[in-house]
Amino acid sequence: MVTTHEIKRLREQTGAGVLDCREALRKADGDFDAALAALREKGARAMEKREDRVAAHGYIATYSHNGLIGVLVELKCETDFVANTKAFRELAHEIALQVAATDPRCISRDDVPAEMIEQLAADERAAAVAAGKSEAIVEHMVAAKIERFYRDHCLLEQPSIRDEKSTINGLIQDKLVALGERIYVARIARFAIEA
Repeated sequence: MVTTHEIKRLREQTGAGVLDCREALRKADGDFDAALAALREKGARAMEKREDRVAAHGYIATYSHNGLIGVLVELKCETDFVANTKAFRELAHEIALQVAATDPRCISRDDVPAEMIEQLAADERAAAVAAGKSEAIVEHMVAAKIERFYRDHCLLEQPSIRDEKSTINGLIQDKLVALGERIYVARIARFAIEA
């Protein structure tokens, strides 16, 4: 049974239309998490069709924490209309807060230099072998270490500082559904006064 409360909750989280939320909940037999995942997947499929469209507009969010940490985030979208919406600017601000709090090394795993991952894997492999682990366990430990690195140091894979159940990429996907445009983080910069 789909309730008005669940439709409203899903709409608030994703920004999707009432009918889309109701249909997603109906198809998921009232399972909120399944409906949320379905709406995100629907948004991702819609954005795949728009991959060739240029995201030439956007917004640069700034954040300063007590004058000791400063952040710039360039968030891009397809149209000036979306760039000027409150929802888009709030998303840019949330991402700026995330960058200030977590100091990510890069935006996505695609931005991590291959040499860095190779060195991380080699160090973990050497430590596991020195500890006498079997080859299967060694490879599992290496893979887990690399995934932890991506989660901790790649902005899009980090858990949100406001809701650890959602990643930054998940927040962006929610806005894709709500705003109907391709959105991505183009650049980030974080400055800190060293004590």
